[in-house]
Amino acid sequence: MVRDEASSFETSEDLATCLTTSPIISESWRLCSVANATAARSFVAENGGGDGEVVYVALSGVQMAEGTESSWRRLVALESIGGESLFSMHRKREEEEVVMVHAAIFDLFSSFFVSFRNQMLPIMRNSKTKSIVITGHSIGGAIASLCSLWLLAYLQHISSSISVLCITFGSPMLGNQSFSNAILKERWGANFIHMVTKHDIMPRILFAPTMPHIAQLNSLLQFWQFSMANPSSLGNLAMQVTDRDKAELFSFVTSYLHHAATQEGVEGLFRPFGSFLFVSDEGAVCVESSAAVTKMMHLMFVTSSPDSSIEDHLKYGDYVNKLSLQFLNKKSSMQGIVPNCSYEAGLELALHSSGITRQQPAFEPAKECLKEARRAGPSPALKAARLAITLSKFVPYRAEIECYKAWCDQQSDQMGYYDLFKRRGSSKREMKVNMNRIKLARFWNNVVDMLERNELPYDFELRAKWINTSHFYKLLVEPLDIAEYYGKGKQKTNGHYIKHGREKRYEIFDRWWKDSVAAREENSERSKFASLTQDSCFWARVEEARDCLDSIRSESDTTKLALLWQSIDKFEKYSMELIENKEVSLDVLAKNSSYSIWLEDLRELRELKAKEKKFSNHFNPFMDGEVIP
Repeated sequence: MVRDEASSFETSEDLATCLTTSPIISESWRLCSVANATAARSFVAENGGGDGEVVYVALSGVQMAEGTESSWRRLVALESIGGESLFSMHRKREEEEVVMVHAAIFDLFSSFFVSFRNQMLPIMRNSKTKSIVITGHSIGGAIASLCSLWLLAYLQHISSSISVLCITFGSPMLGNQSFSNAILKERWGANFIHMVTKHDIMPRILFAPTMPHIAQLNSLLQFWQFSMANPSSLGNLAMQVTDRDKAELFSFVTSYLHHAATQEGVEGLFRPFGSFLFVSDEGAVCVESSAAVTKMMHLMFVTSSPDSSIEDHLKYGDYVNKLSLQFLNKKSSMQGIVPNCSYEAGLELALHSSGITRQQPAFEPAKECLKEARRAGPSPALKAARLAITLSKFVPYRAEIECYKAWCDQQSDQMGYYDLFKRRGSSKREMKVNMNRIKLARFWNNVVDMLERNELPYDFELRAKWINTSHFYKLLVEPLDIAEYYGKGKQKTNGHYIKHGREKRYEIFDRWWKDSVAAREENSERSKFASLTQDSCFWARVEEARDCLDSIRSESDTTKLALLWQSIDKFEKYSMELIENKEVSLDVLAKNSSYSIWLEDLRELRELKAKEKKFSNHFNPFMDGEVIP
């Protein structure tokens, strides 16, 4: 266990070191400063390094002069941006809140989204573009997060390999707990890095459920934004906010931060998401857990003062300039203080970087907070390794299902894999196959759950082993799930399988395969029929086509009949293309399979309709009084 915990501290330390010693942070801040000074209510973009591979886009923090209490607290549901659906794999539980974000910030983002999108589309189409860094200071940081969400959703939709990184400086909270959960479930948490200074009040303001000090807050916003737009001539805050007002605002936010950190009292509307890089004069510490972020927000802030809580919002440039040198000198300056144990050493380095000293009351709670953040269990890499071992234990279950499929193909009744399982009896073989189906479903559901809890590496779904294994599982086992669904008659109460019965894991595996290089290479020409039908939902489409055929026999409405025939023709064409491309397994073409029977029923129905039409054409002249020789 010590080894697991140590690796967590080392990973967090390495991430903080990587970020602060690379040019990404300094370049992001430099462009934020440009945007603040020259692009009020807009953004600036430029290529990093001149080669065009990395593009930086900075949203100005000079966005809003004032607001009312209601505008500061109002949230709006977030389902799509610019027509691009977000959180495709996020299925809301009945008791879970709707995904929501700060309404005023969303309105600011919406006011120039079209301009932003129009500038980004050519950049994304440029073959040189490899990475896009979206950044912003203050309110511009929150808007940058929304811009990044749209980019992530759009790039995922078009299966682009361009990477997106969002870096914010002193950004206020943006969304509720469901928003935070949805980003984790989409595996986008690593795409967001939020830099927060030890004393800055701005990222902490929205933890308070109400804002009675709205006049002081508006004055504070005006001061900040004037100072950002005019860095050489700072505004006079003393003329706008008195020492008493500053003290009351500081005390008010501190109190509600305490409630949020200790989960006491009424829960706030806003919650952190992504990774947080907490910076101080001593360095930086990276924290990912939402609960730990909230606690560190509180514990670092209580060591502050009313004046520094306001001044720190304008000092991100100073912290960025210090960080690189601090990481070079940190370990040498702590010699004799850092314990020999790697776990304790990581903990001491993290605490030192937070700027909380041993003499301060917040030291022990901060130490426990960082410990707790690493007590969640083994590292993601170790969990992935253990999962691979567990997978090997499930291989025999899959092999037994493969053997069952081969046995079905050899049966004299020529029904095939799908139909034999659909009409299965209670033989030992069939019961065992069904149990294996259930065991494999539990394993893969657990994989999906671990992904949604952010317990596996961020590149897990990009690894060829898991892409190929999940795809093979889907092609082999989903036909059995479909057979179970229709065999039990669930379509009569729930509706057809694809829309109303398909498990979330299959939708996720579809996305993995689509996004993989293997999926794009799968279109190579086949010389023989596939061992598994390449559309795992093929049998569900057959069942829907059978239902359409049954409906045609009893339907008299011509409009509905036309739609039914349109659906049948579409599926017939689709299935013939699969067969022509040899993308179906031989059981689809078995003499007595549901598909073969459907084709025969379709042929007979068409012949009957043709005879009826011929008879009608022959009979009509008699109705008109004509004599047919």
